[in-house]
Amino acid sequence: MSASTTTPRHAPDARQLLNKVPEVTVWFWVIKILCTTVGESFADWINMQLGVGLVNTAWIFTAVFAATLTWQLRTKRYVPFVYWLNVVVVSVTGTLYTDILTDQKGVPLWISSTIFSAVLAVVFGIWYSRERTLSIHSIVTFPREAFYWLAVLVTFALGTATGDWTLELTGWGPGKAVLLPLALIAIVSVLWRFGMNAVLSFWVAYILTRPLGANIGDFLGSPHKDHGLGLGTFVTSILFLGAILATVIFLTVTKSDVIETYDATHTPVVTTNLRRERLAGAVLALVAMGTGGLLTWANNQPHVSALDDAPAPTCKTGKPLNATQAKTQVAQFPSAKVAGYRKIATDSLALVKSGDQSGAKTRIKDLETAWDADQAALQPKNCQAWTYVDQQIDPVLSSIRASKPNQVTEEHALNSLLTTLG
Repeated sequence: MSASTTTPRHAPDARQLLNKVPEVTVWFWVIKILCTTVGESFADWINMQLGVGLVNTAWIFTAVFAATLTWQLRTKRYVPFVYWLNVVVVSVTGTLYTDILTDQKGVPLWISSTIFSAVLAVVFGIWYSRERTLSIHSIVTFPREAFYWLAVLVTFALGTATGDWTLELTGWGPGKAVLLPLALIAIVSVLWRFGMNAVLSFWVAYILTRPLGANIGDFLGSPHKDHGLGLGTFVTSILFLGAILATVIFLTVTKSDVIETYDATHTPVVTTNLRRERLAGAVLALVAMGTGGLLTWANNQPHVSALDDAPAPTCKTGKPLNATQAKTQVAQFPSAKVAGYRKIATDSLALVKSGDQSGAKTRIKDLETAWDADQAALQPKNCQAWTYVDQQIDPVLSSIRASKPNQVTEEHALNSLLTTLG
C-alpha cells in the first residue's frame, strides 16, 4: 500500500536530497515484518538468555539506535542496508521502552497505549503543520526525515503496547494471536485498494505489522508445550536475519525499491474520488469499533493472561511438592528473604482488603522484583520449593493486575502464598 496515490511527486530542489526511504512495494512489507520479528526475538535472547536484563538491554539498543540513526541521517540517498538496519534497531528500541514502562514501572498497558497514541498524534500534527504532508514519498529534507524516524519509533512503542494489551485482554496464545493483526492488515489493504487515503492506510498498516511480527516471533520461538514451534529465540533470530540480509542484497542489486527508479517505470495513480475515500474511512472506523467489541468479549471470557502465564522452570531431579512439603522446605531459604516476601504479601493483602487497588499493584511489584532478583540464589538451594512458590506468585500477580480485579480471588491467592511462606 503505497502513499503515492495521494501525493504527487516533485523533483527535489537544490536544498533537498533524494528520497531517503524505499518505495512501498510488497518487498517493503515483507522485510518490515522480518525486521519486527527478528527485533523481538533478538531482544528476548539478549535480555533473558544472556541475562543482560531489560534496562541494560534498553541502554545498549538506545546507543546502537543513536549510531545507526546518525549513519542514516548522514547518507544522501536511500541505502537499503543502512535503512533496514535502522528499522531493525528501532523496532527493538521502541519495544524495550514499552516493556520498561510495563515491567519496571508497572504502567498498565491501556495507559501506555493511550499515551503513545497521543504522542503519535502530536508528532503527526506538528509534522503536518510544518511540512503539509505525511507522505513517505516526501522524505527529501532533514526535518521531514527527523519527523519520519520519530514517528517510526513511536509506532513501534505503540504497536508493542497495543499488541501486549491484546494478549492481556484475551489470553490468546502466540499462534492464535497472529490472526487478529493479520486480518486487520488484510482489511486495510482492501480498503486502500477501494480508495481509502493512502497515507492513513500506510501508517495504520505500519503500526499493525509490529504486533504481527512479534507474534510470529513468539510462535516460532515458543516451546511446543506453549503451542509454539520450539525453535527458540536464537534460532529464530538467525533465520530471520538471514532472510533480511538476502532481501537487502536483492534490493541493493535490483534497486527495485528506489523511489526515483520506481517512478521511471511506473505511472503514479492519483486518487480523486473523495466519496470512496470517506466511505473507506467510515468502514475503517467500524472495523476499529468491531475490534474493540471483540476484545471486550474475549476479556469477559474465563482465561489467564498470556503475559502472566509463563511456565515456571522445571527441575531436573525430584518430584513436585505438596503444600505441606513446600511449607517445610521453604523454611530452608534464608529467613530474612522469606520474611521480606511475607511482609510484602501481608501489605498487599491489607491494601486489597481496604479497596486500594492501585496501592496493591504498586506493592506487589516489589514482590515480583525481589523474587526475580533472588532466583539465582534460591533456586539452586531447593528447586522444587522455589518452583512451588513461583507458581503461587503467578496467580497473585495476575489477580491483582487483572483489568477487572476480583477481591475474593486476590485474597485467596495472597492467603495461599502467605500459608506457604509461614
